[in-house]
Order: sequence, then C-alpha cells, then structure tokens
Amino acid sequence: MELLLIRHGLPVRRELTEGIADPELSDEGRAQAQHLADYLEREQIDAIYSSPLKRAHETAQPLAGRRGMPITVVDGVAEWDRNSSEYIPMEELKAAGDPRWQQLASGEWTSQDETPEQFRNRVVASLEHIIASHPGQRVAVTCHGGVVNAYLEHILGLPASGGFFYPNYTSIHRIAASTRGHRTIVTVNETSFLRGTGLPMGVVQQS
Repeated sequence: MELLLIRHGLPVRRELTEGIADPELSDEGRAQAQHLADYLEREQIDAIYSSPLKRAHETAQPLAGRRGMPITVVDGVAEWDRNSSEYIPMEELKAAGDPRWQQLASGEWTSQDETPEQFRNRVVASLEHIIASHPGQRVAVTCHGGVVNAYLEHILGLPASGGFFYPNYTSIHRIAASTRGHRTIVTVNETSFLRGTGLPMGVVQQS
C-alpha cells in the first residue's frame, strides 16, 4: 500500500494566556489545501485520515469534499505540542530572531506531556494500524511536522530526536508499505504544486 503523510497548511498565529491554542488554517493555509486537492485529483485515494487538531483536519477537507469521502480522525497522529497554549509559525520565529526558532531547528524537545520516545511510539502504532487496515490501497493522512519526522526516523532507524528535517506546508511524504513489514520512503517534501502560486512553503523553500 502507499501511505501519504501530509503536513497541514499554514495556520494562524495564536497565543493564549491559558487553554489550548489549536489554531485553524490561515487564508494562505486554506489556499494551500485547495492546491493540494487539485494536485491529488487524478490519484486514487481510498481513505482519508486526519489528526484531531484543526489545522490538520481543515487541510483534509478540500480533498475529502471533492471525493465525497469521510475524514477519519486519529488521535495518535496529533502533534507533540497539541496541548500548548500558543502556536507561532516557525518562519515568524526565525524572522524575529526568536530563541525558540533555534530550539525548534535543533530538535530540542519542549513537550511536557511525552518524551520523544513516547511520542514516536504512539505515532508509529497509529500509522501501522492504518497501514494494516488498507492493504493494496493508497491512504492520505493529514498530520504534522513532528509526526512526519517521527515516522520517517522510525523507518530510517534513527533515534527519536524531535525533528531531523523541516516538512513544508501541505508537503506530501510517500511511504510504500508491504504486508511483509517492509517500509520504503518514496518521496519527501513533495510540494511542486505550490510553485508559482505565491503561497508560502516554509522556512526551507520559497514559492
């Protein structure tokens, strides 16, 4: 089967004094999600899954809407900072010279809820369950940069680091998964559909 791990689109910035931020997509993020749906128009998609966080679920909506398919929410692919009271896009932190940018860029772990190993274990368990449920099919999972990192680290046999590369907004990461347990990374940071749109891609590539 083919697993498509898709990072969410660009969310709004949200900083709260208490409670969980859980931001929705920005206008640019919604446009990115529409371009993603356009790009995948001609591909067979057999099921669509999403993290419970708004930015991921809203990213899946254009793809699901065009196909008349439900979005199945999977708690196990929520981001490691799901309970944070703030969400600031990384490029804003970088532009401001915020020290939190260096923490994120270096993979420094700041979650108080899980260790990197616990986070990866739940991500891997959730994605492996999805894989086992769809032999011979193609499945899309809208999720988060940390989730993508955790699963690719697992496939590559790397230690749980909290992040070894930066996935762009609405980037697709394809994994071929056999029933014998073989996992092969096919593409990483697939975002050609955003080129020429003027939409942001992230801190690594420009549109």
